[in-house]
Amino acid sequence: MQRRIFIAATMQNDGKTTISLGLIKAFKKRFKRVGFIKPVGQRYVFERGHKVDEDSVLIEKVCGMRSSIKDMSPVAIDKGFTENYIKRGDHRKLVNSIISSFNRISKRKDLVVIEGTGHAGVGSIFDLSNAKVANLLDAKVILVASGGIGKPMDEIELNMALFEKERVDVIGVIINKVIMSKYKKVKDMLKLGLKRKGIDVLGVIPYFSKLSNPTIQNIIEETDLQLISKKVGLTNVVRNIFVGAMEPHAAIGFIETDSLLITPGDREDIIMTVLKEHLLKKSKRKISISGIILTGGIVPNNNIIKLIENAKIPVLLSKKHTYKVASEIHDIAIKIGPLDKGKARIAENLVMDYVDVDRILEKIK
Repeated sequence: MQRRIFIAATMQNDGKTTISLGLIKAFKKRFKRVGFIKPVGQRYVFERGHKVDEDSVLIEKVCGMRSSIKDMSPVAIDKGFTENYIKRGDHRKLVNSIISSFNRISKRKDLVVIEGTGHAGVGSIFDLSNAKVANLLDAKVILVASGGIGKPMDEIELNMALFEKERVDVIGVIINKVIMSKYKKVKDMLKLGLKRKGIDVLGVIPYFSKLSNPTIQNIIEETDLQLISKKVGLTNVVRNIFVGAMEPHAAIGFIETDSLLITPGDREDIIMTVLKEHLLKKSKRKISISGIILTGGIVPNNNIIKLIENAKIPVLLSKKHTYKVASEIHDIAIKIGPLDKGKARIAENLVMDYVDVDRILEKIK
């Protein structure tokens, strides 16, 4: 009998795609034929002429899936989709699309991973909540929740109520992003608390900052910033952000490893000081500046841009003021992208080290 598992989450950005990716990698070491589908997606991109969820593109490229990308993402929610559905939606058409794609994806597969969208109720507005889709595809569910004690337990119980209403079997939970200094306490307390409710803890994964740090490419994809330099350094990781609004000599004290400078485009004094410091540190095999964002729509002298490009620092431009840009960068929700091979390996290793994969397989026989 074919195994199928539905990966849901208690909230947005709990790490559902990270867990799905890691589990697929683990399953592929045990089975020859593993499939993937994200029936309903809310963040779409155009791939080979099709409008598909970006997570499906990630899984296809990172995990080497050979199925049709359109079948991996049969329903991609674009702008206006919800309003159109409320006015004249065809529920049967959506259901048929999901079932048809799933049948093609699952054909001759040993196991299929189904990734949900957000918490159990997401999609209810067009009658395709995660709980309903899991029921539709006759899949057992793993719930992913973020670290803590009281908050995840409350969210898990709330989400389980909807799955139970749809008669879907939740086989257990994976707790993600647990702060390492609190790891043992959180793990012990959650296992004890959830056991009392008859809920199995299948894994507790510590918070790993490298998965949360954006690359310059991530920032470009999630904002309206314009790349005005050559396409260099787009995979640079940003670990620190600082606003260049002080005297040049004071800026040096804010430069840490892998910093992103956000500064008005007319602050050439700050830019040159930071560039000089970057080059000094780079000579010691340390890259201190991952990128520069120029604000106010102001572009410095072309010679300065060329110097920055020669240092392989990407330069982005915004017409907005500095504080606005800094706030937007701070609020970016980072997802693993198809080019983030390092992050994909981290996700794989975290699942292998902290999730009981064999127990999952035993429960979805």
